[in-house]
Amino acid sequence: MPVDLELAPKHKRPAGERCCEPVVYPDVQRDQALRMAEVAKALGDPIRLQLVDVLRKHAGKVCVCELVPLFDVSQPTLSHHLKKLRDAGIVDSERQGLWAYYYVIPDTLTELGLWLS
Repeated sequence: MPVDLELAPKHKRPAGERCCEPVVYPDVQRDQALRMAEVAKALGDPIRLQLVDVLRKHAGKVCVCELVPLFDVSQPTLSHHLKKLRDAGIVDSERQGLWAYYYVIPDTLTELGLWLS
């Protein structure tokens, strides 16, 4: 059954005039969005996501030498991934002698988790 629709003629809006009002506005402020985007970007790599999972489950600080056997990458590559996570504020480390011990910074993941939930 055909339906007859009467279309209104197009009207050109003046420059800068909105076509409609926004339905919703973002709850996340720009600076918070930049922080969370940096965290999400760092977690966008499967190895980094697995690293955070291992560190999150561990009760304390984990030596990088304990992490290397868990992944099919070299120690320098693993250190690169840990540096990306450190730069994003997801993990931090402490040096003890020759070794670096890594741990998760819970507040960073909590902020992202609260927004996602």
